[in-house]
Amino acid sequence: MVGERFSLPMTSLILALLMLSEFMQYIQNLPFILSSTIKRKMKKTLNLLFLLLAVFAISSCSSDDDEKKDSVKEITIYVSSETGESYGFNSTPEECMLVKFDNPNGEWEHLGLYRIEGFTYVKGHEYELRVKMTTLANPPADGYSHKYLLVKIVQDKLVKETETPTDNSVKSESDIEYQELCPYNKYETEDNYIVDGEGNIYKGNGWPKPSYEHSRIYVENVLDKGDDNWVKFNSIPYQAYCSYVISPLTDNIRMVYNEDGGPLFKDVIPESEFEYITKKMNSGEKLQYFLILANVYKKGLQKLKFTITKQ
Repeated sequence: MVGERFSLPMTSLILALLMLSEFMQYIQNLPFILSSTIKRKMKKTLNLLFLLLAVFAISSCSSDDDEKKDSVKEITIYVSSETGESYGFNSTPEECMLVKFDNPNGEWEHLGLYRIEGFTYVKGHEYELRVKMTTLANPPADGYSHKYLLVKIVQDKLVKETETPTDNSVKSESDIEYQELCPYNKYETEDNYIVDGEGNIYKGNGWPKPSYEHSRIYVENVLDKGDDNWVKFNSIPYQAYCSYVISPLTDNIRMVYNEDGGPLFKDVIPESEFEYITKKMNSGEKLQYFLILANVYKKGLQKLKFTITKQ
């Protein structure tokens, strides 16, 4: 069949070689029925065929050794004290670890909380782990291609809560100074969240989010690479390092960090406001919040809005 590798059982190859050898001997011993020239040509052709079959037999013998096998190597995994959010095989959001493989200066990647066998993750701790990573030669269609087994915990560091950033000079939105060329449409976020009376949080499409303690308001860079300012707007002065929060429930402007893809839900909407939403708002009632993204120098970059709807 097209695309499949043709192979013969080993016994058939051996039998074919033996038969060919006998036939070559028979040709050699033929009296004078065939001329010596014809016999030489036939012998030469048969020798070549014999050689090809022998090579094919050897390659067939080694085919089993060439089959794909799982590969195992020991790596270092760096684990953040904060968690992220990823989507499993059932397309539902779930809390996950943020990790870096081998390179502490690399990009954060998502890894399930229980993907490393023998390791129990504790939020608020940074880890350096030595792990055996197995790359599966034939991973399941609905499973992962890698397995991880803890070898040892090289470092387990308790990280203190980060202090909330402040800017006492900002009393109102008009006090926020913007970076050059800003505001500019570089980022996007979810424009609607749904909260029920039990404090469960959902995206606008109804998909559940992690708990209040662990949910994030993700801010995504959607700047087109064809934009004339793409290089400039991906430099440090145009990175959304923190956010000014404008709440409909207070006149005070808070500042929060945009860590690991966006600010934590609990930082943007503190417990007092979340309790108001869950306990006092009526079904269908809405609140509109604003995030003014700011760089490391606390200069504004862009204003985003999102709505909280009571279920």
